[in-house]
Amino acid sequence: MWQANNKQLDRRSLLTRSALGFGSLGLASLMHGEGYGALDGDDLLGSKSSHFPGKAKRVIHFFLNGGPSHVDTFDPKPSLAKYAGKPVPNNLTTERKTGAAFPSPFKFQKYGQSGLEISDLFQKTAQHADDIAVIRSMYAMVPNHEPSLMLMNCGDSVQPRPSVGSWMLYGLGVENQNLPGFIAMCPGGYPIKDAENWQSGFLPGAYQGTFIDPKHTEIEKLIENIRSPHASIEAQRQQLDLLQKLNSQHRQNRSDPRLDARIQSFELAFRMQMEAAEAFDLSRESQSTLDMYGAGVHARQTLIARRLVERGVRYVQLWHGAGQPWDNHNDIENNHRKLAAEIDQPIAALMTDLKQRGLFDETLIVWGGEFGRTPTVELGGDGKALLGRDHNHYGFSMWLAGGGVRGGTIYGATDEFGFQAVENRTSVHDLHATMLHLMGFDHERLTFRYAGRDFRLTDVHGKVIREIVA
Repeated sequence: MWQANNKQLDRRSLLTRSALGFGSLGLASLMHGEGYGALDGDDLLGSKSSHFPGKAKRVIHFFLNGGPSHVDTFDPKPSLAKYAGKPVPNNLTTERKTGAAFPSPFKFQKYGQSGLEISDLFQKTAQHADDIAVIRSMYAMVPNHEPSLMLMNCGDSVQPRPSVGSWMLYGLGVENQNLPGFIAMCPGGYPIKDAENWQSGFLPGAYQGTFIDPKHTEIEKLIENIRSPHASIEAQRQQLDLLQKLNSQHRQNRSDPRLDARIQSFELAFRMQMEAAEAFDLSRESQSTLDMYGAGVHARQTLIARRLVERGVRYVQLWHGAGQPWDNHNDIENNHRKLAAEIDQPIAALMTDLKQRGLFDETLIVWGGEFGRTPTVELGGDGKALLGRDHNHYGFSMWLAGGGVRGGTIYGATDEFGFQAVENRTSVHDLHATMLHLMGFDHERLTFRYAGRDFRLTDVHGKVIREIVA
């Protein structure tokens, strides 16, 4: 009999554990070669290698909560003016009752050498038209917000899964150990249900997104508990060292990712005291930079996003429309114009700023919502037009720019009226596969073993959109 850790171990158990141990060593070696070493312990967030050199190193994702209208932004449809007030020939059902064709109240024009057509809602962003690749043929699964939110952010519309940002951290680790690798900003807070859109799911908890409310300007409110009112840095380090020693002893005979994530979170919280305050301090920016981004909370969070990616944060998601979503079932002209005015200048400023700092080519920018809106007008209970649009998951637009994207391009198309994607139909899984490709990953090989199955962000779907890759 073999005795270890005060427990009796018979000959059969010893041989079984030894054999499995040798297999584990071999597997660990293989995984390390693939860039996925040590999923437990201290290397959860260590920098890892991608499958091949990616052109993008970081992502800034503008998520327009509620569903912006594609026919009013990046997918012009002259036929809507031709059929204004008349029925549109289609056999698609909408979630709510809609009526006749509803022409866009916004003017489109061509921009840049590419002649990309963009509405006057985003005329400042349009100055970068030759850097933008517009996908006009996106489609989702259902016309409901919550499942479509999860699909766009986590790759599954039914079950909560790890978010895109969590997969990025799992694959690449972090560049800066003093800041979270994945940050989600949503002014004014968020409903509890939305938090699942930046969760780590079955991935280790260390890959969870960190939520920041950018409505605050004071660092103590922006990041809760950033400084201890009770202990000096030296005293905190001593306390943390003792805690880590006890946690490490507790972990020796256990394998629990939650404990590993907790250990990582304590260390990160301590290190953030050194660097987070500086990263979020916009007073360090020049007045010309502040003026370029403009005023308001969305300008502030966009400038913070630049400061974060500049410091190595891997994935920054900027939510827009949490308080007043892009879900404009009525009066879309005024509501869309107000919402677009809040982010048009900051987006344009970000792209200019990244170019000036040499960061544009290694930063992937993604813009879009969970679905689009109908080209027909929504009707109220009395049958009168509400001058808004219903949800439309059959076809909508998104755009990408920056790291590895072929700018000035249009991919796919919706039908004559903008109801559904008909040319080069593009699923959310295709979008995710393309994002991972630009970051240096084969989406079919970036997997995580859970519940006896190898999971991936794109499930069993997805293809890279080569036409928009430079």
